[in-house]
Amino acid sequence: MRAVIAEDSLLLRIGVVKVLEAAGFEMCAQVADAEGLLAAVEEHRPDIAVVDVRMPPGFTDEGVRAALVIRRQYPRTAVLLLSQYVEERYAADLLAANTSGVGYLLKQRVADVEEFAEAVRRVAAGGTALDPQVVAQLLVRRHSDPLDRLTTREREVLELMAGGRSNSGVAAELVVSESAVAKHINSIFTKLDLPKADADHRRVLAVLRFLGVATA
Repeated sequence: MRAVIAEDSLLLRIGVVKVLEAAGFEMCAQVADAEGLLAAVEEHRPDIAVVDVRMPPGFTDEGVRAALVIRRQYPRTAVLLLSQYVEERYAADLLAANTSGVGYLLKQRVADVEEFAEAVRRVAAGGTALDPQVVAQLLVRRHSDPLDRLTTREREVLELMAGGRSNSGVAAELVVSESAVAKHINSIFTKLDLPKADADHRRVLAVLRFLGVATA
């Protein structure tokens, strides 16, 4: 897989590059600002862009705005945002704009090399990767809704789904069978009154409902 990284901190940029190269990624470009990021994506059309939320010149939301442009203009390029702190509104903006090939992790996760590399692979392949702290913050904003119908186990399954886990990943985490996970997911779909659709689409809708992200 081919990747571009946009991070103004030289040390972190070097670290991420080394992690991804060791994981088998081809690094197409390394840049330090949003303008350079957009130019690199246009030139290389990578599988994924790993993007710092705050970059020069303003160090506000330059990375987020660039990520939204990438998802709109280059939909085949996935985006993984990295942030120093939990800023759930940025994760919500990214998820509202697109429901596949997106991720939002705290920079501290880079230290867990294997888990970080797996998250990048998952997002590049069209999945999601949301930092547990981001998920927790998004839940704080949610009001009472059909989610209250879910059992404790169903909520555990849905929370793991929100983090980007597959059925097998959920089963391994909860130490249950994949068939049990499938039954929980079907029950979740029913209790959330999700429209009939293919399983992947309903899965995305369930996760967005869980995170309180508005959908059209």
